[in-house]
Amino acid sequence: MSDFDLVVRGNIVEAHGVVEGGWLAVRDGKVAARGEGAAPGARDTVDARGQWILPGVVDGQVHSGSQSGQEGLGWASRAAAAGGVTVMVDMPYDDPEPVASRASLEAKIAQIERDCHVDVALFGTLNETHGLQAAAGLIEGGVCAFKFSTFEATPGRFPRVAEDELYEAFRLIAPSGLACAVHNQMQELTRKNIASQVAAGDTGWDAFLKAHTPLIENLATGIIYEIGAETGARAHAVHVSTSRGFDLCNMYRRAGQKASIETCVQYLMLNHEEHTRRFGARTKHYPPIRPKAEVDLLWTHIARGECTFVSSDHVSWGLERKQHPDIFKNASGGPGLETLLPAFWTGCEEHGIAPTMVVEQLCRNPARHFLLDDRKGSLAVGQDADIVILKPEHHAFDPSDSLSAVKWSSFEGREFTVRVAATWCRGQQVFVDGHIVNKKGHGRFLRPRLA
Repeated sequence: MSDFDLVVRGNIVEAHGVVEGGWLAVRDGKVAARGEGAAPGARDTVDARGQWILPGVVDGQVHSGSQSGQEGLGWASRAAAAGGVTVMVDMPYDDPEPVASRASLEAKIAQIERDCHVDVALFGTLNETHGLQAAAGLIEGGVCAFKFSTFEATPGRFPRVAEDELYEAFRLIAPSGLACAVHNQMQELTRKNIASQVAAGDTGWDAFLKAHTPLIENLATGIIYEIGAETGARAHAVHVSTSRGFDLCNMYRRAGQKASIETCVQYLMLNHEEHTRRFGARTKHYPPIRPKAEVDLLWTHIARGECTFVSSDHVSWGLERKQHPDIFKNASGGPGLETLLPAFWTGCEEHGIAPTMVVEQLCRNPARHFLLDDRKGSLAVGQDADIVILKPEHHAFDPSDSLSAVKWSSFEGREFTVRVAATWCRGQQVFVDGHIVNKKGHGRFLRPRLA
Protein backbone atom coordinates (compact mmCIF):
# COMPACT_ATOMS: atom_id res chain seq x y z
CA MET A 1 0.00 0.00 0.00
CA SER A 2 1.10 3.57 -0.68
CA ASP A 3 1.80 5.84 2.22
CA PHE A 4 -0.21 8.65 0.63
CA ASP A 5 -3.57 9.11 -1.02
CA LEU A 6 -2.37 11.74 -3.49
CA VAL A 7 0.86 13.29 -4.71
CA VAL A 8 0.87 16.44 -6.84
CA ARG A 9 4.04 17.62 -8.61
CA GLY A 10 4.70 21.11 -9.98
CA ASN A 11 5.87 24.61 -9.08
CA ILE A 12 4.54 25.25 -5.58
CA VAL A 13 3.64 28.86 -4.82
CA GLU A 14 3.33 30.07 -1.24
CA ALA A 15 3.25 33.57 0.25
CA HIS A 16 6.89 33.23 1.31
CA GLY A 17 8.32 31.83 -1.93
CA VAL A 18 8.16 29.46 -4.90
CA VAL A 19 9.49 25.90 -4.99
CA GLU A 20 10.11 24.86 -8.59
CA GLY A 21 9.88 21.15 -9.19
CA GLY A 22 8.26 20.51 -5.82
CA TRP A 23 5.74 17.94 -4.66
CA LEU A 24 2.91 17.68 -2.13
CA ALA A 25 1.75 14.45 -0.53
CA VAL A 26 -1.78 14.15 0.88
CA ARG A 27 -3.15 11.76 3.46
CA ASP A 28 -6.63 11.82 5.02
CA GLY A 29 -7.43 15.22 3.55
CA LYS A 30 -4.32 16.94 4.92
CA VAL A 31 -0.93 17.88 3.50
CA ALA A 32 1.17 15.09 5.02
CA ALA A 33 4.56 15.79 3.44
CA ARG A 34 6.22 17.99 0.85
CA GLY A 35 9.58 18.29 -0.81
CA GLU A 36 11.61 18.69 -3.99
CA GLY A 37 13.00 16.25 -6.54
CA ALA A 38 11.85 12.63 -6.54
CA ALA A 39 8.30 12.28 -5.21
CA PRO A 40 7.02 9.39 -3.09
CA GLY A 41 4.46 6.89 -4.30
CA ALA A 42 0.74 7.43 -3.80
CA ARG A 43 -2.59 5.91 -4.71
CA ASP A 44 -3.10 8.82 -7.16
CA THR A 45 -0.38 10.95 -8.74
CA VAL A 46 -0.86 14.18 -10.67
CA ASP A 47 2.08 15.39 -12.75
CA ALA A 48 1.66 19.16 -13.11
CA ARG A 49 5.30 19.99 -13.78
CA GLY A 50 5.55 23.32 -15.59
CA GLN A 51 2.32 24.45 -13.94
CA TRP A 52 1.62 26.38 -10.75
CA ILE A 53 0.37 24.73 -7.56
CA LEU A 54 -1.34 27.08 -5.10
CA PRO A 55 -3.31 26.78 -1.86
CA GLY A 56 -7.05 26.99 -2.37
CA VAL A 57 -8.35 30.56 -2.59
CA VAL A 58 -10.31 32.03 0.32
CA ASP A 59 -12.81 34.47 -1.22
CA GLY A 60 -13.65 36.85 1.60
CA GLN A 61 -16.71 38.50 0.05
CA VAL A 62 -19.39 36.34 -1.57
CA HIS A 63 -23.12 37.12 -1.84
CA SER A 64 -24.72 33.81 -2.82
CA GLY A 65 -28.13 34.43 -1.26
CA SER A 66 -28.95 37.97 -2.37
CA GLN A 67 -31.82 36.86 -4.59
CA SER A 68 -34.32 34.11 -3.76
CA GLY A 69 -34.38 31.14 -6.09
CA GLN A 70 -31.56 32.25 -8.40
CA GLU A 71 -28.25 30.98 -7.08
CA GLY A 72 -27.75 29.88 -3.47
CA LEU A 73 -24.74 28.41 -1.73
CA GLY A 74 -24.65 25.11 -3.60
CA TRP A 75 -24.61 26.59 -7.09
CA ALA A 76 -22.14 29.27 -6.04
CA SER A 77 -19.82 26.58 -4.69
CA ARG A 78 -19.62 25.06 -8.18
CA ALA A 79 -18.44 28.36 -9.62
CA ALA A 80 -16.04 28.68 -6.70
CA ALA A 81 -14.39 25.35 -7.44
CA ALA A 82 -14.07 26.28 -11.12
CA GLY A 83 -12.21 29.41 -10.00
CA GLY A 84 -9.88 27.66 -7.57
CA VAL A 85 -11.83 28.93 -4.55
CA THR A 86 -12.01 26.30 -1.82
CA VAL A 87 -13.44 28.57 0.88
CA MET A 88 -16.33 30.94 0.27
CA VAL A 89 -16.87 33.49 3.03
CA ASP A 90 -20.52 34.27 2.50
CA MET A 91 -22.15 37.57 3.40
CA PRO A 92 -25.21 37.70 5.67
CA TYR A 93 -27.63 39.73 3.53
CA ASP A 94 -29.71 36.83 2.28
CA ASP A 95 -33.10 37.28 0.65
CA PRO A 96 -35.57 37.70 2.29
CA GLU A 97 -33.96 37.84 5.76
CA PRO A 98 -30.35 38.49 6.79
CA VAL A 99 -28.37 36.19 9.06
CA ALA A 100 -29.03 38.20 12.23
CA SER A 101 -30.11 35.43 14.61
CA ARG A 102 -28.87 32.04 15.77
CA ALA A 103 -31.81 30.33 14.06
CA SER A 104 -31.03 31.87 10.66
CA LEU A 105 -27.36 30.95 11.09
CA GLU A 106 -28.21 27.33 11.85
CA ALA A 107 -30.48 27.17 8.80
CA LYS A 108 -27.66 28.45 6.59
CA ILE A 109 -25.19 25.96 8.05
CA ALA A 110 -27.63 23.19 7.11
CA GLN A 111 -27.62 24.49 3.52
CA ILE A 112 -23.83 24.30 3.40
CA GLU A 113 -23.71 20.72 4.63
CA ARG A 114 -26.46 19.68 2.21
CA ASP A 115 -25.56 21.55 -0.98
CA CYS A 116 -21.95 22.73 -1.14
CA HIS A 117 -18.99 21.32 -3.05
CA VAL A 118 -16.37 23.43 -1.20
CA ASP A 119 -16.04 24.76 2.33
CA VAL A 120 -17.87 27.84 3.57
CA ALA A 121 -17.45 30.31 6.43
CA LEU A 122 -20.23 32.74 7.30
CA PHE A 123 -20.65 36.37 8.23
CA GLY A 124 -23.35 37.42 10.64
CA THR A 125 -25.00 40.80 11.10
CA LEU A 126 -27.16 42.56 13.67
CA ASN A 127 -30.47 44.31 13.05
CA GLU A 128 -33.49 45.87 14.77
CA THR A 129 -35.56 42.69 14.55
CA HIS A 130 -33.26 40.57 16.71
CA GLY A 131 -31.30 43.34 18.44
CA LEU A 132 -27.68 43.68 19.43
CA GLN A 133 -28.09 40.90 21.99
CA ALA A 134 -28.09 38.40 19.09
CA ALA A 135 -24.32 38.91 18.76
CA ALA A 136 -23.48 36.40 21.51
CA GLY A 137 -25.47 33.61 19.88
CA LEU A 138 -23.98 34.29 16.46
CA ILE A 139 -20.45 34.23 17.88
CA GLU A 140 -21.15 30.98 19.72
CA GLY A 141 -22.74 29.59 16.57
CA GLY A 142 -19.52 30.08 14.60
CA VAL A 143 -19.69 33.23 12.45
CA CYS A 144 -16.21 34.30 11.31
CA ALA A 145 -16.94 38.04 11.13
CA PHE A 146 -19.76 40.60 11.23
CA LYS A 147 -20.94 42.84 8.39
CA PHE A 148 -22.66 46.21 8.59
CA SER A 149 -23.38 49.09 6.24
CA THR A 150 -23.39 52.86 6.42
CA PHE A 151 -25.81 52.81 3.44
CA GLU A 152 -29.22 51.18 3.05
CA ALA A 153 -28.93 49.06 -0.07
CA THR A 154 -32.20 47.21 0.58
CA PRO A 155 -34.69 48.11 3.33
CA GLY A 156 -34.73 45.47 6.06
CA ARG A 157 -32.36 43.02 4.37
CA PHE A 158 -29.39 45.40 3.91
CA PRO A 159 -30.06 48.40 6.20
CA ARG A 160 -28.04 51.45 7.10
CA VAL A 161 -26.64 51.25 10.63
CA ALA A 162 -26.39 54.64 12.34
CA GLU A 163 -23.02 55.60 13.78
CA ASP A 164 -24.09 55.31 17.44
CA GLU A 165 -25.51 51.83 16.79
CA LEU A 166 -22.36 50.86 14.91
CA TYR A 167 -20.35 51.95 17.93
CA GLU A 168 -22.39 49.70 20.24
CA ALA A 169 -22.12 46.74 17.84
CA PHE A 170 -18.33 47.15 17.56
CA ARG A 171 -18.05 47.39 21.35
CA LEU A 172 -19.99 44.15 21.83
CA ILE A 173 -18.04 42.22 19.19
CA ALA A 174 -14.53 43.48 20.08
CA PRO A 175 -13.80 40.94 22.86
CA SER A 176 -14.41 38.03 20.48
CA GLY A 177 -11.56 39.09 18.20
CA LEU A 178 -13.81 38.87 15.14
CA ALA A 179 -13.59 41.56 12.47
CA CYS A 180 -16.31 44.17 12.05
CA ALA A 181 -16.61 44.76 8.30
CA VAL A 182 -18.53 47.74 6.97
CA HIS A 183 -19.86 48.76 3.56
CA ASN A 184 -18.34 52.26 3.33
CA GLN A 185 -20.74 54.70 1.68
CA MET A 186 -22.25 57.95 2.98
CA GLN A 187 -26.00 57.62 2.48
CA GLU A 188 -27.07 61.27 2.55
CA LEU A 189 -24.44 62.42 0.06
CA THR A 190 -25.19 59.49 -2.24
CA ARG A 191 -28.91 60.18 -2.36
CA LYS A 192 -28.40 63.92 -2.79
CA ASN A 193 -26.07 63.38 -5.75
CA ILE A 194 -28.36 60.85 -7.43
CA ALA A 195 -31.41 63.09 -7.02
CA SER A 196 -29.52 65.98 -8.57
CA GLN A 197 -28.44 63.92 -11.58
CA VAL A 198 -31.87 62.39 -12.14
CA ALA A 199 -33.42 65.87 -12.05
CA ALA A 200 -30.92 66.96 -14.69
CA GLY A 201 -31.59 63.88 -16.85
CA ASP A 202 -28.00 62.70 -16.38
CA THR A 203 -28.56 58.94 -16.01
CA GLY A 204 -26.39 57.42 -18.73
CA TRP A 205 -23.49 54.97 -18.57
CA ASP A 206 -21.10 57.43 -16.90
CA ALA A 207 -23.55 58.90 -14.37
CA PHE A 208 -22.99 56.34 -11.61
CA LEU A 209 -19.33 57.32 -11.19
CA LYS A 210 -20.23 61.03 -11.06
CA ALA A 211 -22.82 60.39 -8.33
CA HIS A 212 -20.49 58.27 -6.19
CA THR A 213 -17.55 60.57 -5.61
CA PRO A 214 -14.41 59.49 -3.76
CA LEU A 215 -15.52 61.73 -0.88
CA ILE A 216 -18.62 59.56 -0.35
CA GLU A 217 -16.42 56.51 0.12
CA ASN A 218 -13.50 58.09 1.98
CA LEU A 219 -15.63 59.82 4.62
CA ALA A 220 -17.32 56.52 5.44
CA THR A 221 -13.98 54.72 5.58
CA GLY A 222 -12.71 57.25 8.11
CA ILE A 223 -15.81 56.78 10.27
CA ILE A 224 -15.31 53.00 10.31
CA TYR A 225 -11.72 53.27 11.49
CA GLU A 226 -12.51 55.90 14.09
CA ILE A 227 -15.24 53.75 15.62
CA GLY A 228 -12.75 50.88 15.65
CA ALA A 229 -10.25 53.07 17.46
CA GLU A 230 -12.86 54.10 20.04
CA THR A 231 -14.01 50.54 20.75
CA GLY A 232 -10.84 48.47 20.23
CA ALA A 233 -12.62 46.37 17.61
CA ARG A 234 -11.02 45.05 14.43
CA ALA A 235 -12.41 47.64 11.98
CA HIS A 236 -12.46 46.46 8.37
CA ALA A 237 -13.34 48.54 5.30
CA VAL A 238 -14.67 46.37 2.49
CA HIS A 239 -14.35 46.95 -1.29
CA VAL A 240 -12.12 50.03 -1.06
CA SER A 241 -11.69 51.60 -4.50
CA THR A 242 -9.59 54.69 -3.72
CA SER A 243 -5.95 55.21 -2.88
CA ARG A 244 -7.03 57.60 -0.13
CA GLY A 245 -8.81 54.72 1.59
CA PHE A 246 -5.45 52.94 1.88
CA ASP A 247 -3.85 56.12 3.19
CA LEU A 248 -6.50 56.26 5.93
CA CYS A 249 -5.98 52.62 6.86
CA ASN A 250 -2.21 53.13 7.03
CA MET A 251 -2.69 56.13 9.30
CA TYR A 252 -4.76 54.15 11.80
CA ARG A 253 -2.39 51.19 11.63
CA ARG A 254 0.57 53.45 12.44
CA ALA A 255 -1.39 54.65 15.46
CA GLY A 256 -1.65 51.06 16.68
CA GLN A 257 -5.28 50.43 15.75
CA LYS A 258 -6.64 47.14 14.43
CA ALA A 259 -7.46 48.53 11.00
CA SER A 260 -7.72 46.30 7.93
CA ILE A 261 -8.64 46.93 4.32
CA GLU A 262 -9.91 45.00 1.32
CA THR A 263 -10.27 45.76 -2.33
CA CYS A 264 -11.92 43.71 -5.06
CA VAL A 265 -10.36 42.41 -8.24
CA GLN A 266 -12.66 44.49 -10.43
CA TYR A 267 -11.23 47.71 -8.97
CA LEU A 268 -7.78 46.52 -9.98
CA MET A 269 -8.56 45.11 -13.42
CA LEU A 270 -11.36 47.31 -14.79
CA ASN A 271 -11.46 51.05 -15.40
CA HIS A 272 -14.19 53.59 -16.11
CA GLU A 273 -12.88 54.90 -19.44
CA GLU A 274 -12.57 51.49 -21.12
CA HIS A 275 -14.75 48.92 -19.39
CA THR A 276 -17.70 50.94 -18.10
CA ARG A 277 -17.92 52.68 -21.47
CA ARG A 278 -18.02 49.24 -23.12
CA PHE A 279 -20.22 47.28 -20.70
CA GLY A 280 -22.32 49.98 -19.05
CA ALA A 281 -24.43 48.70 -16.16
CA ARG A 282 -22.67 45.34 -16.16
CA THR A 283 -19.79 47.10 -14.41
CA LYS A 284 -22.08 48.81 -11.88
CA HIS A 285 -20.70 48.08 -8.42
CA TYR A 286 -20.75 49.77 -5.02
CA PRO A 287 -18.41 51.64 -5.10
CA PRO A 288 -18.11 52.39 -8.83
CA ILE A 289 -15.33 51.30 -11.13
CA ARG A 290 -12.84 54.17 -10.97
CA PRO A 291 -10.80 55.94 -13.69
CA LYS A 292 -7.57 54.32 -14.82
CA ALA A 293 -5.41 56.82 -12.89
CA GLU A 294 -7.02 55.64 -9.63
CA VAL A 295 -6.65 51.99 -10.64
CA ASP A 296 -2.92 52.52 -11.17
CA LEU A 297 -2.62 53.99 -7.67
CA LEU A 298 -4.39 50.98 -6.16
CA TRP A 299 -1.74 48.71 -7.66
CA THR A 300 0.97 50.60 -5.78
CA HIS A 301 -0.71 49.64 -2.51
CA ILE A 302 -0.90 46.01 -3.63
CA ALA A 303 2.79 46.03 -4.55
CA ARG A 304 3.70 47.42 -1.11
CA GLY A 305 1.68 44.72 0.65
CA GLU A 306 -0.68 47.26 2.25
CA CYS A 307 -3.90 45.46 1.31
CA THR A 308 -5.25 42.94 3.80
CA PHE A 309 -6.79 40.82 1.07
CA VAL A 310 -8.47 40.93 -2.35
CA SER A 311 -11.97 39.50 -2.90
CA SER A 312 -14.55 39.10 -5.65
CA ASP A 313 -17.74 40.63 -4.13
CA HIS A 314 -19.52 37.97 -6.18
CA VAL A 315 -23.27 38.21 -6.79
CA SER A 316 -25.07 36.52 -9.68
CA TRP A 317 -27.66 39.02 -10.87
CA GLY A 318 -29.37 38.03 -14.09
CA LEU A 319 -28.81 40.34 -17.06
CA GLU A 320 -32.42 41.45 -16.82
CA ARG A 321 -31.26 43.41 -13.74
CA LYS A 322 -28.51 45.11 -15.76
CA GLN A 323 -30.21 46.44 -18.91
CA HIS A 324 -32.14 49.57 -17.90
CA PRO A 325 -31.06 52.74 -19.76
CA ASP A 326 -31.18 54.63 -16.44
CA ILE A 327 -27.98 53.48 -14.72
CA PHE A 328 -29.47 54.10 -11.27
CA LYS A 329 -32.26 51.57 -11.87
CA ASN A 330 -29.89 48.64 -12.38
CA ALA A 331 -28.71 46.17 -9.74
CA SER A 332 -25.21 46.57 -8.34
CA GLY A 333 -22.61 43.81 -8.49
CA GLY A 334 -21.72 40.92 -10.72
CA PRO A 335 -20.38 37.36 -10.84
CA GLY A 336 -16.76 36.94 -9.81
CA LEU A 337 -15.95 33.60 -8.18
CA GLU A 338 -14.49 32.14 -11.37
CA THR A 339 -12.47 35.22 -12.34
CA LEU A 340 -10.94 36.27 -9.01
CA LEU A 341 -7.84 34.07 -9.22
CA PRO A 342 -7.02 34.22 -12.96
CA ALA A 343 -7.73 37.97 -13.12
CA PHE A 344 -5.60 38.86 -10.09
CA TRP A 345 -2.78 36.56 -11.21
CA THR A 346 -2.87 38.24 -14.62
CA GLY A 347 -2.85 41.70 -13.06
CA CYS A 348 0.14 40.87 -10.90
CA GLU A 349 2.02 39.57 -13.93
CA GLU A 350 1.18 42.73 -15.89
CA HIS A 351 2.45 44.93 -13.05
CA GLY A 352 5.66 42.96 -12.43
CA ILE A 353 4.47 41.64 -9.05
CA ALA A 354 5.62 38.18 -7.97
CA PRO A 355 3.15 35.25 -7.85
CA THR A 356 3.76 35.05 -4.11
CA MET A 357 1.57 38.16 -3.79
CA VAL A 358 -1.33 36.22 -5.29
CA VAL A 359 -1.11 33.66 -2.50
CA GLU A 360 -0.65 36.40 0.09
CA GLN A 361 -3.75 38.31 -1.01
CA LEU A 362 -6.07 35.45 -1.99
CA CYS A 363 -5.05 32.64 0.37
CA ARG A 364 -2.88 33.35 3.41
CA ASN A 365 -4.15 36.80 4.38
CA PRO A 366 -7.90 36.12 4.16
CA ALA A 367 -7.43 32.87 6.08
CA ARG A 368 -5.70 34.85 8.83
CA HIS A 369 -8.26 37.64 8.73
CA PHE A 370 -11.18 35.27 9.28
CA LEU A 371 -9.25 33.19 11.85
CA LEU A 372 -9.20 30.11 9.63
CA ASP A 373 -5.41 29.88 9.22
CA ASP A 374 -5.09 26.87 11.52
CA ARG A 375 -6.24 24.81 8.51
CA LYS A 376 -6.58 27.07 5.44
CA GLY A 377 -4.48 29.48 3.39
CA SER A 378 -1.21 27.57 2.93
CA LEU A 379 0.21 24.23 1.83
CA ALA A 380 2.24 23.61 4.99
CA VAL A 381 2.27 20.11 6.44
CA GLY A 382 -0.81 19.65 8.60
CA GLN A 383 -2.99 22.09 6.66
CA ASP A 384 -6.10 21.03 4.76
CA ALA A 385 -5.16 19.74 1.33
CA ASP A 386 -6.90 22.56 -0.54
CA ILE A 387 -4.93 22.58 -3.77
CA VAL A 388 -5.27 24.46 -7.06
CA ILE A 389 -3.39 23.78 -10.29
CA LEU A 390 -2.99 26.82 -12.53
CA LYS A 391 -2.05 26.17 -16.12
CA PRO A 392 -0.07 28.94 -17.88
CA GLU A 393 -2.29 29.70 -20.85
CA HIS A 394 -3.21 32.98 -22.52
CA HIS A 395 -6.92 33.01 -23.29
CA ALA A 396 -9.83 35.42 -23.56
CA PHE A 397 -12.34 34.76 -20.78
CA ASP A 398 -15.63 33.41 -22.13
CA PRO A 399 -18.50 33.53 -19.60
CA SER A 400 -20.68 31.27 -21.75
CA ASP A 401 -18.66 28.38 -20.29
CA SER A 402 -19.26 29.55 -16.71
CA LEU A 403 -20.44 27.24 -13.94
CA SER A 404 -22.06 30.22 -12.23
CA ALA A 405 -25.81 30.79 -12.14
CA VAL A 406 -25.39 33.38 -14.90
CA LYS A 407 -23.48 33.39 -18.19
CA TRP A 408 -22.20 36.96 -18.32
CA SER A 409 -19.20 38.80 -16.89
CA SER A 410 -17.65 42.25 -17.05
CA PHE A 411 -14.40 40.33 -17.69
CA GLU A 412 -15.79 38.99 -20.99
CA GLY A 413 -13.04 39.05 -23.60
CA ARG A 414 -10.33 39.98 -21.08
CA GLU A 415 -7.13 38.05 -21.75
CA PHE A 416 -5.95 36.04 -18.75
CA THR A 417 -2.53 34.44 -18.55
CA VAL A 418 -3.57 31.36 -16.55
CA ARG A 419 -6.45 28.91 -16.41
CA VAL A 420 -7.65 26.89 -13.42
CA ALA A 421 -6.99 23.28 -14.41
CA ALA A 422 -7.97 21.45 -11.21
CA THR A 423 -9.14 22.05 -7.65
CA TRP A 424 -9.08 19.85 -4.54
CA CYS A 425 -10.82 20.59 -1.24
CA ARG A 426 -9.52 18.65 1.76
CA GLY A 427 -7.84 16.16 -0.53
CA GLN A 428 -10.90 15.41 -2.65
CA GLN A 429 -10.88 16.57 -6.23
CA VAL A 430 -13.76 18.97 -6.86
CA PHE A 431 -13.05 20.37 -10.31
CA VAL A 432 -11.04 19.26 -13.33
CA ASP A 433 -11.04 20.21 -17.02
CA GLY A 434 -14.22 22.26 -16.84
CA HIS A 435 -16.28 19.83 -14.76
CA ILE A 436 -17.36 19.38 -11.14
CA VAL A 437 -16.39 15.86 -10.10
CA ASN A 438 -17.43 15.60 -6.45
CA LYS A 439 -20.88 15.38 -4.91
CA LYS A 440 -22.69 18.20 -3.18
CA GLY A 441 -22.48 17.91 0.57
CA HIS A 442 -18.69 17.56 0.61
CA GLY A 443 -18.40 21.17 1.73
CA ARG A 444 -18.13 21.89 5.44
CA PHE A 445 -19.06 24.85 7.58
CA LEU A 446 -15.88 26.45 8.95
CA ARG A 447 -15.77 27.89 12.45
CA PRO A 448 -13.03 30.40 13.32
CA ARG A 449 -10.42 29.67 15.95
CA LEU A 450 -11.31 31.96 18.85
CA ALA A 451 -8.95 32.81 21.69
